[in-house]
Amino acid sequence: MSYIKNITDGFGTAATGMKFTLKHLFSPNVTVQYPNTNPYTEISAVDKIPDRARNRLLLDPDICNGCTSCARACPVDCIEIDTVKVIANDPDQPTLSDGTKRRLWLAKYDINFAQCCFCGLCAAACPTEALKHTTVFDYCTYDVNDLLYHFSTMTPEQIAEKKKLLADEVKAKAAAAAAAKSEN
Repeated sequence: MSYIKNITDGFGTAATGMKFTLKHLFSPNVTVQYPNTNPYTEISAVDKIPDRARNRLLLDPDICNGCTSCARACPVDCIEIDTVKVIANDPDQPTLSDGTKRRLWLAKYDINFAQCCFCGLCAAACPTEALKHTTVFDYCTYDVNDLLYHFSTMTPEQIAEKKKLLADEVKAKAAAAAAAKSEN
């Protein structure tokens, strides 16, 4: 008797599943072919994002002092920073936006948003608040390399020049130290 009950329950369950399937088979599609069709053109998606949402990062290079605290705080290592020390008699010695002398050139500042987990630890670790989250959340792209953002304000030629000036200054200091040591 339980065998026949199990068979009828099986048919009942299959009928319930088929009813659900047939109901959705003849209903209109709700799939949007994003990014070819953007559903957010009619409805403002920015209005629906909370103010404290952690989305795309934005760097202000005029405020960034190159301390690399954001890169050290990043749990997934998606921030890559390359700095060059400013020499003492640099004719182009930069200043920060608050007027203080910059000690490091910001040669490269890259964020790979394909790896970023948007945790906000980098923005929290930044002492100058140069790194902030924005409300931009749309990262749709066909190429993963488009998710690597470069925030450098220096050209590769300028970076090579600054590195050469620093190397020359280090050599001059080493030569002066060696000369002072040989005098003693």
